[in-house]
Amino acid sequence: MSRRLRSLLTILLVAAVTAFLLFKVLPPIIADKVYRTAYEDEVERYSEEFSVDPALIYSVIKVESNFDPEAKSDVGAIGLMQIIEDSFDWTAWRLGREDLRFEDMYIPEYSIMFGSYMLSFLYERYGSIELTAAAYHAGMTTVDGWIERGEIDPENVRTEDIKGSNTQHYVLKILKAYKIYSARFRKD
Repeated sequence: MSRRLRSLLTILLVAAVTAFLLFKVLPPIIADKVYRTAYEDEVERYSEEFSVDPALIYSVIKVESNFDPEAKSDVGAIGLMQIIEDSFDWTAWRLGREDLRFEDMYIPEYSIMFGSYMLSFLYERYGSIELTAAAYHAGMTTVDGWIERGEIDPENVRTEDIKGSNTQHYVLKILKAYKIYSARFRKD
């Protein structure tokens, strides 16, 4: 075999190994870092208690706070799952947890409890990840209005029909995270 042919085969082998690493090995490693998990005990507990997919809980935590329990938004949403005060009051009443204060949403367990309950309630109400995420972001009144006006078909939700670029963008981010977390937690 000529030296030139060996060099070409070596280059092709290196290119093949590099392509394999770039497209097969690195993406899951990167996804594990970017789409990490934490608070596993709390997520598992409230996922089971409220019958909500843990992949959806992790997706909301990732998108809302990127796992920062001290996160606070410009609109005053706080904690891992970015609960606003009105949602806190409603959920505290629904859960019979009037003993808690809004500031307790900085405590991961309570934020996950409240956020998981809300996701469960919204999913039961709307039946899709898209509308659940839209309602979590924009509120039930907004989503109900879309449905009542026929702007969204709840039986055939299309993200391009979601009004408001912020809400549409939020739903797309949730869907991306949900796809990644679902693949990670899939039971084969």
